[in-house]
Amino acid sequence: MSFSSDEVNFLVYRYLQESGFLHSAYMFGIESHISQSNINGALVPPAALLSIIQKGLQYTEAEISVGEDGTETKIVEKLSLIDAVMPEVVANRQNQLNKSKANMSEPAETNGEQTAESTNATEKTEGAIKDDPDSDNFIEISQNKATILRGHESEVFICAWNPMRDLLASGSGDSTARIWDMSDNVATSNQLVLRHCIKQGGAEVPSNKDVTSLDWNCDGTFLATGSYDGYARIWTTEGRLANTLGQHKGPIFALKWNKKGNYILSAGVDKTTIIWNAVTGESHQQFSFHNAPALDVDWQTNTSFASCSTDQQIHVCKLGADKPIKTFIGHLNEVNAIKWDPQGQLLASCSDDMTLKIWSMNFDTYVHDLQAHSKEIYTIKWSPTGPGTANPNMNLILASASFDSTVRLWDVERGTSIHTLTKHTEPVYSVAFSPDGKFLASGSFDKCVHIWSTQTGQLVHSYRGTGGIFEVCWNSKGCKVGASASDGSVFVLDLRKL
Repeated sequence: MSFSSDEVNFLVYRYLQESGFLHSAYMFGIESHISQSNINGALVPPAALLSIIQKGLQYTEAEISVGEDGTETKIVEKLSLIDAVMPEVVANRQNQLNKSKANMSEPAETNGEQTAESTNATEKTEGAIKDDPDSDNFIEISQNKATILRGHESEVFICAWNPMRDLLASGSGDSTARIWDMSDNVATSNQLVLRHCIKQGGAEVPSNKDVTSLDWNCDGTFLATGSYDGYARIWTTEGRLANTLGQHKGPIFALKWNKKGNYILSAGVDKTTIIWNAVTGESHQQFSFHNAPALDVDWQTNTSFASCSTDQQIHVCKLGADKPIKTFIGHLNEVNAIKWDPQGQLLASCSDDMTLKIWSMNFDTYVHDLQAHSKEIYTIKWSPTGPGTANPNMNLILASASFDSTVRLWDVERGTSIHTLTKHTEPVYSVAFSPDGKFLASGSFDKCVHIWSTQTGQLVHSYRGTGGIFEVCWNSKGCKVGASASDGSVFVLDLRKL
């Protein structure tokens, strides 16, 4: 087998993307000149690097298990990836198997009764390992209960429901966004393909850059998308490109409409955030206060917002102001996500420093420093409950999703963890509350979407897809959950049919 450095670099780049390390993937892509290679990414299947590594591991195990006489001995303990690249470990394992084979060839001093007891003991052990079907009181959703949406040719990083209609938008590494009509009166789900093109030599050509952020405006008439090509775009629900917003110098990591729908806010690798006029597509104001890539933004009001960065800082900025109106410092690593509570009074932030912090404009330091996760916290969401929401009689809670494979629900007023949701086995990349606040959906790279009761913390529904889950979202009626995955699939779970 022979391979070039370009091929290795591309597979590493794709692995970083598929694992959710989008910022690391971008920097690696620049340093390794991925864009200058002639590799067609659309032809490379998901998880290609892992597939090759697994085959290499299987080959090494096969080498160990085959003795000098050509006979094969089953390996009881699987090789780890690190063990497989260490010659001494491989040689020791081979010697152990050879000794085991020699011992097995000697006649065993056992009678039939002892052998039977040994067999029965094995059967009992195997039976004890099996899951008790009554141990968990939840409904596992079968594959035929989900609507699988195929069309994307690469991983799908994000999805979002239209706030007024059952239109599901998705953004992918194939340089397209898509709008899927999931209305009840539509027999088959139609898709609109929103191709992200750039001008080159007087012609429109595919940008070949990931679409990693998208957001609907409040009345569901326009969809905004952000791409690694440095442009934000505004689309109609019919799939027509209404405007192209171009002032960022490099990938856009996040973008959000304000509630009024007249401004769009974006954050980019160029360390800046921009407020755009949604009607004209022109930049209204560019904010250059971060000294490293800006990772996330969130509106506080129709004219003020917060931004976070790999520089570990959070700035609160206002349209027309030439400096931040507030800066929050306290995280010890890059800040991955920020979210204002429904009333715009408390700001939550999560970081690679494994902490979740709550900030208030009335204080210079954090109100709460919540430490419970054991690995990086990727994202956070507030519940649509409490004062000023459609569910005023329910307590306001905060959900956090971590690379430690858990989701936590927090009572922010007390600064305590209410529930720890532990069914996932891989990093959790997304959480979303149902509109009534009674349920939480979570998506993980273990390919599972879990739906939990926010009151009890119990698992209610579970679905296993075909790829690692990047995003989960609820429709406005709270009866459908959409999800996007690393294998290019998008799927919808209609909870009314379960």
